[in-house]
Amino acid sequence: MTAPADFEMALADRARNVEQCLQALLTSKPREGEIARPEELMQAIRHGVLGGGKRLRPFLLMESAALFDSDGLAALRVAAALECVHCYSLIHDDLPAMDDDDLRRGRPTVHRAFDEATAILAGDSLLTYAFDIVADEETELPAETRARLVLLLARAAGMGGMAGGQALDLQAEREKPDEQGIIKLQAMKTGALIRFACEAGAIIGAAAEPERQRLAEFGQAIGLAFQLADDLLDATSDATALGKAAGKDAEAGKATLVALHGIDWTRQQLSGLVDQANALLEPFGERAATLRQAAQFIALRSF
Repeated sequence: MTAPADFEMALADRARNVEQCLQALLTSKPREGEIARPEELMQAIRHGVLGGGKRLRPFLLMESAALFDSDGLAALRVAAALECVHCYSLIHDDLPAMDDDDLRRGRPTVHRAFDEATAILAGDSLLTYAFDIVADEETELPAETRARLVLLLARAAGMGGMAGGQALDLQAEREKPDEQGIIKLQAMKTGALIRFACEAGAIIGAAAEPERQRLAEFGQAIGLAFQLADDLLDATSDATALGKAAGKDAEAGKATLVALHGIDWTRQQLSGLVDQANALLEPFGERAATLRQAAQFIALRSF
């Protein structure tokens, strides 16, 4: 799929802003209350975070906040915090004890560029720092809003969200789940952070409860679409296109809906999820045009 030029420009623009914010946050200079930031650790963190990726989750957060005219610096900082959580998960997911990958975004994974212990500490640091960023008064939101975002992010990232989904993914290599089990696994492993991105944008924008719920459901739909598309790409692409190893799901015997139902079924499901996402955005009218394009991009991307 080739995305519309205006969408590609919007995605790239948001990514540049997030990259600049992350660069400012990930310096070696300690913040108040910190003692020191070890240089090798910071190099590993920057290797795992900077200079790659489409920053899709931050993009979704910023665009969701934009529906309520709230995509300013506070939303950018929360988006950067979300990307810290996402990058921590990638660093840990690539470790030999997990997916054992040597390549990420076309570059050596952190444990290959440095070592396993440093990669673990880099991931630990990023996860912790994400909550620091959201809770910090420099994220200029009401204290109650910052606390709500911290709670929501913790639950999206933790044992009942992404980390729990990773555990189910490992378990699925030994005990094959049924279709509902796969959907639950994927809603936790991949979908939880995407849902957070969309819901957090509404919270930052002080949206009414029905609007917040609508965006949470939108995030849930495109979260499933993202994982289906990712599994489809793993089954049909090569490492050059993906920027990481391809075909590893089948090789590891991982449980995916693609493996269960096949490629044609998966493509039909993706089309249905796009329709569902568009229906959820209908009350927002033209203001949600970019989010509609994002749903299409996520479901039908070919890279």
